[in-house]
Amino acid sequence: MTADKVEDESAGEKPRARWGSHIEFLLAGIGLAVGTGNVWRFPYLAQKNGGGAFLIPYFVMLLVEGLPLFFMELALGQRFQKGSIAVWKQIRPYLKGIGIAQVIVSFNMVVYYPIVMTWCGYYFYLSFMNPLPWTKCDNTTADYECCHNDSSKYYWYVSALQATTSISEPGGFVPGVIISWTVGWVITYACLFKGPESTGKAAYFTATFPYVVLICLFFRGVTLPGAGRGLAVFFTPDFAKLIDPNVWVDAAGQIFFSLSVGFGSLICFASYNPVKNNCVKDASFISIINCGTSVFSGVVVYSILGYRETQTSIKVEDVDKGPGLAFIAYTTAVAEMPLSQLWSAAFFIMMMMLALNSEFGSIEACVTPLKDQKALRGVKREILCLILCCIMYLVGLPMCMQNGLYVFTL
Repeated sequence: MTADKVEDESAGEKPRARWGSHIEFLLAGIGLAVGTGNVWRFPYLAQKNGGGAFLIPYFVMLLVEGLPLFFMELALGQRFQKGSIAVWKQIRPYLKGIGIAQVIVSFNMVVYYPIVMTWCGYYFYLSFMNPLPWTKCDNTTADYECCHNDSSKYYWYVSALQATTSISEPGGFVPGVIISWTVGWVITYACLFKGPESTGKAAYFTATFPYVVLICLFFRGVTLPGAGRGLAVFFTPDFAKLIDPNVWVDAAGQIFFSLSVGFGSLICFASYNPVKNNCVKDASFISIINCGTSVFSGVVVYSILGYRETQTSIKVEDVDKGPGLAFIAYTTAVAEMPLSQLWSAAFFIMMMMLALNSEFGSIEACVTPLKDQKALRGVKREILCLILCCIMYLVGLPMCMQNGLYVFTL
């Protein structure tokens, strides 16, 4: 189908919104690709799957899986100037189900990113307390010994989340979490309600600020005692791991989720580009930035974990992926640093921005395809976006309860 035909089919419709500039699209694309998984999932997978040797399957999968799919989604959105449902329908009517599935998957992902941003926002607030609340234990509590052994872990589960013993015990809403959840959704709507016009402007800050923090953490981390030990664990290659097919599966999964291919977000973002934009160059640039950020994040994380080992005797290798890395391992390490409040606040606001950027893409993957439907074209985008954000807010509320972590891990 030619670009002229696509434009003819759109004749009579309201002109499609556009990014304010090409740099806004690139920043939004980088923000979508570079998320919390680059900081708390990739370093763990690399250390688990052979250290430096893991970079081989990682970059192989980038070339054979990541780049082609990333380019395909950008090309589809750009050529058809529609969201995922309309794009697949125009290719073949019976492929419309792929677009619907992408909207459903993106809706599910929208429940994931906001709670991560909520927890990070809550810890960002806590970072201004002196001393940091996870560094101390109340000797009047019945669990004093448990807290004394690992105060960061105790604070995360018992004080911050007030976690119950199982998912079948919902408990009540956690005040700090529900407030952060609400504030987070207000910020999200404020950045999204105008589409690329507002998202693009927000990306100037949300996509660049994490790099400012990451660079600061890099210079602080590599100058800490024990940083070399941490980097040795991260980079020392174990080539024997490469014969394990699970290593290649982990590499493929990390590329797939990190680049956000298959969710429809890229199709929607690209649909706001001019038809003849050079999407090959864009796909290559964003993909390389994403993978480079993953490696750079690994350097930052493991230099700090090396420092933690020198201060607490907790081994560098003793770390989990996901929330365990951010809210237990990092908080333990930062508590031992000079100016601990500063480095804690910097880290958690960085994680907030990373989650927020990913959230932009997931919500856009729901709003744009629905707005393209004939039945909803008369509905103002601001109203449609508000309705979806309210629905998503309500759907995610169970994760703000005391059993929320169990719901999250499902």
